[in-house]
Amino acid sequence: MAHSRSRRLTVTLTLATLLSAGMLSGCGNMIDRVAGIGNEPKMDPIENPTQDPNYQPVSLPMPSPMADVRQPNSLWRQGSRAFFKDQRAGKVGDILTVVIEIDDEAKLANKTDQARDGSNSAGLDNLLGYETMLADIFPDGIDAGNLVNSDSASTTTGSGAVDRSEAIKLRVAAVITQVMPNGNMVLQGTQQVRVNYELRELNVQGIIRPTDISTANEVNYDQIAEARIAYGGKGTLSDVQQPRYGQQVYDILFPF
Repeated sequence: MAHSRSRRLTVTLTLATLLSAGMLSGCGNMIDRVAGIGNEPKMDPIENPTQDPNYQPVSLPMPSPMADVRQPNSLWRQGSRAFFKDQRAGKVGDILTVVIEIDDEAKLANKTDQARDGSNSAGLDNLLGYETMLADIFPDGIDAGNLVNSDSASTTTGSGAVDRSEAIKLRVAAVITQVMPNGNMVLQGTQQVRVNYELRELNVQGIIRPTDISTANEVNYDQIAEARIAYGGKGTLSDVQQPRYGQQVYDILFPF
């Protein structure tokens, strides 16, 4: 009894802690929303991403450095990618345009049908006369020729379908934040657009090769390694589309 009571007390305290945490965070969100009634969503200031406490420089395996061997009467330099300098992004702080044109479509359908029938029978008609002793062991009326008879049947049916379509067409300017030892560059770009009371935000991060930058100083999203592309927003419409914090806490805690 004491163990059951202690267990109920532990569960009660845990639920109270979770509810209080959810209510406190919800109250803070509620206060912010009340204070912002009638005001447009605020845009984030332009900041140096390397000053973010969570910023971590990209570290990947790099090839061994090449020695600079110069040939007599030669304009070519070992490791060079072009003869002439251009205006494309190439060092920290340079800006280039990221072209995002995603038009993906995936369709997948699976169906599985399985059926199995089984039947087994066994008898003991003759075994050196010992079959006559079965009547002494089993009840009267035992049939030595039909000792075991079993049937089994199973049926399984499964089906699934996926139909997904995504279409995004955007352009965003990004800044080179790091040049890696092999010449690849790390980029990061943020774009915020506010229309009335709705704020749309686009973030892009990743690693690109200098040779993938076009003469127009542009790079396609599918040429970005370790790409992180996020497109979302906040405001009145986005807020209405989200369930209330009480409903979210209820959905998390309710076990059924």
